[in-house]
Amino acid sequence: MPKVTVRYWAAAKAAAGVAEEPYEAATLAEALDAVRERHPGELVRVLRRCSFLIDGDPVGTREHETVRLAEGGTVEVLPPFAGG
Repeated sequence: MPKVTVRYWAAAKAAAGVAEEPYEAATLAEALDAVRERHPGELVRVLRRCSFLIDGDPVGTREHETVRLAEGGTVEVLPPFAGG
């Protein structure tokens, strides 16, 4: 199972209470399930509005189950930004 770093930005960072944390997950869907399990409160609501970058590449409209994660990779959690 790949080990990845999930980085939170803006409202996601505030809801998680940390800037980043490690997870083991093979797909984006698995990583997000683990995030929701670890942070069952406000972050779950924030995630519904987020976009995601995997190692710098936008996920876009791809199904999260199809987005594979690589060992040492990074998942960026990007909530909508005001003015951005």
